[in-house]
This record gives sequence, C-alpha cells and structure tokens, in this order.
Amino acid sequence: MGADAPGTARIVLEGVSAAQSPGPAPNRRFLSVVKELRASRSYSFVLLLILIGFAFTATAPDEPWSRGVLLLIQCGTLITALWTSRSGPFELRLTALVLTVGLAVLQILTNSKALAAAVGTFSGLLVIAIGVVIVRGIISEGTVSQRSVVGAICIYFLLGMLFLFAYGVVAVLDSGPLFAQGTDGTPALRLYFSFVTLATVGYGDYTTASNLGHMLSASKR
Repeated sequence: MGADAPGTARIVLEGVSAAQSPGPAPNRRFLSVVKELRASRSYSFVLLLILIGFAFTATAPDEPWSRGVLLLIQCGTLITALWTSRSGPFELRLTALVLTVGLAVLQILTNSKALAAAVGTFSGLLVIAIGVVIVRGIISEGTVSQRSVVGAICIYFLLGMLFLFAYGVVAVLDSGPLFAQGTDGTPALRLYFSFVTLATVGYGDYTTASNLGHMLSASKR
C-alpha cells in the first residue's frame, strides 16, 4: 500500500486542483457557441448583419461616409455567409475584403457621382453573392428546417436591399429625379419605397419617374 501512496496523492491533488478551477473562461464559452453555430450552418449571424444594414440605412444620413460604412456591412455579411456555409476559399474572402475596404475608403474620402455609382453597383453585387450562397445552402439541405426558414427570411430582406442599391444607382446616373415627386430621395426613402413595392402594398405616395425606374418597380411584382 505504501507503494501506491505517491500515485494516490497525485490523484488527490489533481482532484483538488480541478475542484478549485473556475471553469471555462467567458471567451472560451463564446467561442464554443460560435463553433456550434457554424457546425449547425445556421444563418442567424447572416440575418443579424442584414438587419443591421437595414437599420443603418433607415437611420444614417445621406453622406459619403454612410455609403462607405454600408458597403463594409455588406462585405461582412458576405464573408459571414461564406463562413457559415463553409464555402468559398480564403483567397476569395480576402479579395472581397480588400476590394470593399478600398472602395469604402475612397467613398468616405471622395464625393463624386461616378464613385457613388460604382459603390452602389458593387454593393448590389455583394447582395447578389450573399443570396447565391444562401440559396445554394438551402437547396443542398433538401428539406424544410429552421435553417432554411431563416435563409428564406434573409433572401426576402436581400431582395429589398438589392433594389435599394439599384434605385440609388439610377438616382445618381439619371439626369432627372428618381421619383415623380421631383426628388431622388434619401437612402432611407429609397429603402422604404423598395420594400413597399416588394410587398406590393403600393401606397402611392412615391412613384418612379423614368422608364428605368418603372422597369425596376415592375420587376418586383
């Protein structure tokens, strides 16, 4: 029994040490939750970022810096969608990030119609890319689940955001006002108009003036 004393003492000391351990640190628990969420391939993070972009558009002023920040939000949403779906090589994410940061910085520092149109177009392309990633994930699942329902909600909001950027590009490039009421509207107003027409509510308080604007509005019905 004396020979077993050192081993017993070691086990006792390890047990006391484990009992005194404060447990996993909060950051470890957070990382564990993030890993579990990615393993489930849930689009909850993606939907959260989409709603953040929606809320930012509805409240931010119509300034060059706000367009740059919104572009960064769209890029972050795309990277999160790729990360959630476990698709897209690291090089693709890095390229998207570098291009977005470069355009966002230029937009924040420079206020020109050409750059505003380029930023709006690139933002729309990012929205399309996000939608493609989500749709591919939903189709690959092959069944209706909580994940596919959240993905469908993401697609709905992405459609509204896509037409928001499309209206913004038309407002910048067209010689006349976007709306028949004689104004191009703010991003918040164009967001409102985009979702009102998407939902086929049609309050009639704003209508597009140009043929291109009419085409965009009609394509959502």
